[in-house]
Amino acid sequence: MLVCGVDDAGRGSVIGPLVIAGICIERNKIKRLSDIGVKDSKQLSPNARENLYKKILAIVDDYYVARIPPHVIDQSVKKNELNQLEGKYMAKVIAKLKPDSSYVDSCDVNPKRFGLLISKLAHAKKVHSSHHADAKFPVVSAASIIAKVNRDRAIEKIRKNFNVGSGYPSDSKTMNFIKGEINLNGTPPKFVRKSWKPVKVLLGVN
Repeated sequence: MLVCGVDDAGRGSVIGPLVIAGICIERNKIKRLSDIGVKDSKQLSPNARENLYKKILAIVDDYYVARIPPHVIDQSVKKNELNQLEGKYMAKVIAKLKPDSSYVDSCDVNPKRFGLLISKLAHAKKVHSSHHADAKFPVVSAASIIAKVNRDRAIEKIRKNFNVGSGYPSDSKTMNFIKGEINLNGTPPKFVRKSWKPVKVLLGVN
């Protein structure tokens, strides 16, 4: 019985990709994830996530990581369809891993609706969608770690050439970088999500 866990990383960020990751594991091996200290990635330090990343990959039967680039995110936000975009990519991950059942962290206020969307798109029967699934289910916790590490690596790549800070709108270093780029070039670099409200304000668009 193969069980899949799916989670995202970087949804609220103004910089870089939105990462969706899934892991697939035999049900009788799930306890091993808890035994190595797998929990919600937000409760772990970057070093702890990196260490667990390798251990998780050694235990699971399969995994898949999808990255949604900023221009694709912008297209969905303009249509008010970010949840649908995330559901589409979670379905893509599940379809790739072909589990018997899946657990996903819902970004929709209505977890049942989100689960039905993924189930329909992935042609999968058993999709369990809930809020805080990354804290409730070890398979989703493991997926959250895989997603976060891949997301962190993508940001580190950008940081090699640009002083972008954390990449979140609440970070003054991030917003000052974007403001400077707009003042200099009239538009932010392609790794910036232009549909985010703080960026639209800097660009002077509605």
